[in-house]
Amino acid sequence: MQFIRSNTFHWAAALAALFAAFVTILFGFIYFKIDGYLIARSDRMVTTQVNFFAALPPSRLISALDDHLGQDSRGVQFAGIFDAKGSRLAGNVARLPDDLGTGAPVKSVRMARADDKEAGAPLVRAVARSLDDGNVLVIGRNVDETQEISRVVGAALALGLLPAFCFWLLAGAWLSVRAQKRVEEVNMRVRRIIAGDLRERLPHRNIDEPFSRLAAIVNGMLDELETTINALAGVGNDIAHDLRTPLTRARLTLERGRTNATTLEQLQQAADKAIAGIDQSLSIVTALLRLAEIENSRRSAAFGDVALGEMLREVCDMYEPIAEDKQIALSASTSGTLHVRGDRDLLLEAVANLVDNAIKFTPRNGSVKLELLRGEGEAILRVTDTGPGISDKEHEAVLRRFYRSDKIRSTPGIGLGLNLVSAIVKLHGFRLIIHSGPGGRVEIICPDEPIGQA
Repeated sequence: MQFIRSNTFHWAAALAALFAAFVTILFGFIYFKIDGYLIARSDRMVTTQVNFFAALPPSRLISALDDHLGQDSRGVQFAGIFDAKGSRLAGNVARLPDDLGTGAPVKSVRMARADDKEAGAPLVRAVARSLDDGNVLVIGRNVDETQEISRVVGAALALGLLPAFCFWLLAGAWLSVRAQKRVEEVNMRVRRIIAGDLRERLPHRNIDEPFSRLAAIVNGMLDELETTINALAGVGNDIAHDLRTPLTRARLTLERGRTNATTLEQLQQAADKAIAGIDQSLSIVTALLRLAEIENSRRSAAFGDVALGEMLREVCDMYEPIAEDKQIALSASTSGTLHVRGDRDLLLEAVANLVDNAIKFTPRNGSVKLELLRGEGEAILRVTDTGPGISDKEHEAVLRRFYRSDKIRSTPGIGLGLNLVSAIVKLHGFRLIIHSGPGGRVEIICPDEPIGQA
């Protein structure tokens, strides 16, 4: 199956094996520690007992051994007295082990009971001491309980480790299948997007996990991509339409001039009209190239400190003759000295476009006012006029390329001014706000620390 070959399952299996090895080593360490402790305790007990019995007088020794064995309800005690020839005189030890030397430290030997009918002698920790009358005293203790501990530890290891290992493998398989399903779903949706369904989005949950965060970022990118592609699809038609009109006029003018002109002056007039149409087409192409340059953020390297008040006065001086010619009162007011970080030429172009639009759509004897205000942590560039203004439903439309409202189609223009302003504002990380109501009011909000784009 595919999930067995996945990296997630391989990592889970490797961690399960590592966990099993760790637990096995831990249980082995515990077993050997307990085994060593029990043997050491038995040796101390046997040594204490043999010293105690060896110190008793011969008249009390046998009765003391009988009492000691009689109190052994578990049957783990061994004791015996043998003469010099090795014959048993008392106790429950069948015979004196050959490899148990008198005076030697406690050691493990095979020792059978006198009344034991089972074959095979158990392993006993025993010691032998010579008595004053020449007899040999043997004291031992069965250490088979360590084997019982070994069985308990082994059973605990099997009962605990095996289910845990299986659980790790099942968890790895589940995680692998879960990840594989999510990847397959992502692959399916990406194939739909590649096939042209730009409304498709990657699945993600509203939780803080890497995959969901990545899916949310990719979905944001797809939103921007869908908007851009839809805009490009419309822009192509708009460009063709807006270029066709002046080019068609230029062609008709030239054709009529060639056919109807009877003097050089009439021919020159036809050529001038054709040149004006071609110039309008070139202005559209130039504006589009300018937008492309700004939207690609190629001018962000020229950012620097921009004095907004000085820039506003420069724009006011630039458009004052045009405003006077149309009998429009143009004024500028600034609030202190405010600076932002940006490209001065681009910001000047954005404000100039707003002022140009305000003068263009303001009727005679109207007014256009430029203001520089200080807000909370931001500077505000405001352009106000007494023109018709922009309705609520057109706030987003006027920012699109080549958009021209029905009520201003008779006014000269190509519908790229506010789109250019929006691109410049977006490049700087500022905000463009269009207000509704009588008259026009457009604001550029400049934070003290603009985001900018690299």
